[in-house]
Amino acid sequence: MVSSILFLMKKWMISIGVLCLMGALYVLPVLGLSERREEVQPPTVDEKACEIFIEVEGQQEKIPLETYITGVVAAEMPVSFKKEALKAQAIAARTYALKTTNYGKKAIAPTVAKQVFYDESQRKANWASNFLGNEKKIVEAINETKGQVLLYNNDLITAMFHSTSNGQTESAYGYSGNNIPYLQSVASISDQTSPKFEAEQEWSLAQWNKLWPIQWQVSDFNRIQLFYNDSGRVERLQLGNNVWTGREVRTFLGIPSTDFSIVYNGNTRKVQVKTQGYGHGVGMSQYGAEAMANEGKTAAEILHYYYQDIEIKKIDGCLK
Repeated sequence: MVSSILFLMKKWMISIGVLCLMGALYVLPVLGLSERREEVQPPTVDEKACEIFIEVEGQQEKIPLETYITGVVAAEMPVSFKKEALKAQAIAARTYALKTTNYGKKAIAPTVAKQVFYDESQRKANWASNFLGNEKKIVEAINETKGQVLLYNNDLITAMFHSTSNGQTESAYGYSGNNIPYLQSVASISDQTSPKFEAEQEWSLAQWNKLWPIQWQVSDFNRIQLFYNDSGRVERLQLGNNVWTGREVRTFLGIPSTDFSIVYNGNTRKVQVKTQGYGHGVGMSQYGAEAMANEGKTAAEILHYYYQDIEIKKIDGCLK
């Protein structure tokens, strides 16, 4: 009797053990799957998916932002300049491009009125056998500043730049009558070493008169009145009842700067115009940036000098 009871108990225990083992085997895969799910990392953002493209007028396809900036720096600044000057140019050009195109939503012209741009074929033609070395130098400057822009109150600035000042940069107010806090006039004395600092052009009286909406007489050159602004540039020219702004005169004559003087040379019978500076004079002077780089200044120091109270930050293309 006892042996029968023991036999039944043993059989019952074996059955329970088998059921437990089967349950464990059933649950293990589920536990394993649960653990594997915990190890899965959330997908990372692909930088390529956030890349900004720039539409350049005359180019068939849109161009990745940093590729575009490579073409701008190559066109706008001599490749012989120090890398810190090139880096300052890259940051200014990137800021200007994004501001002008609204982060790639509008096209930009590859002209001096906006930003000159050279594609790779143009750079190869310009640099010939020096292409590889020059391209490497430019690309390094771009890569070391990738995504960096200039901000004022968290907004992109209008990062104007020019070749050579007359020793003093022009303020936004002096240029357009609009006061912009970060575009103030600053000294840039080293620009006097620029090969573009001074220029002289001359015309016969007949040639001169073709450029103006009025006809000049020789005696008129003794009646010219030039009014200068705080940066030493011509604010307006007055001849009798006729008044033109310095910018209008620059456009009429096609001269490099609004810092000019006009005389009529009776010996040669030519009108002579002398200028100082090259460009509108607002914002960063490129030759001034090169002079600062030669003094050991960094790109950030150059930019903070020419653009007041700005910040240098890296943009996130995915937020635009």
